[in-house]
Amino acid sequence: MAQGVEMLQPAGLAAPIGSYSHAARVAAGQFLFVAGQVALDEHGNLVGENDFAAQARQVFRNVERALRAVGQDFSSVVKFTTFLVFSNDIPAFYAVRKELFPELFPHGGYPPNTLLVVDRLVRSEFLVEIEAIAAWAVE
Repeated sequence: MAQGVEMLQPAGLAAPIGSYSHAARVAAGQFLFVAGQVALDEHGNLVGENDFAAQARQVFRNVERALRAVGQDFSSVVKFTTFLVFSNDIPAFYAVRKELFPELFPHGGYPPNTLLVVDRLVRSEFLVEIEAIAAWAVE
């Protein structure tokens, strides 16, 4: 986990119903706000047409690229906001996180996540969009 970041499961709250923490405490010197990422590759091509899991994996790859651009990784993420088009994809979303998160967050302590089901995303072929906030201490 990035220096200055602590994931919290406060007493009195039920256990999270997915791979996330209820809160994150941050003593940070810098923040990175990653715009909602969709399932486009580096050439602007859709990855995973009508395939939620493939799109979700690409979205996390895109978030990782944004983090790496400033020398960070997933350990500095303190908050995700996830947008799904179909509520039926919630189990698939949980499954992709269960698959990816042990590698992306090897020390555990998954960031808080707000999950919203929306009418649609900017283009109708997108099934999932994820934005992130990252923070880290300045040394």
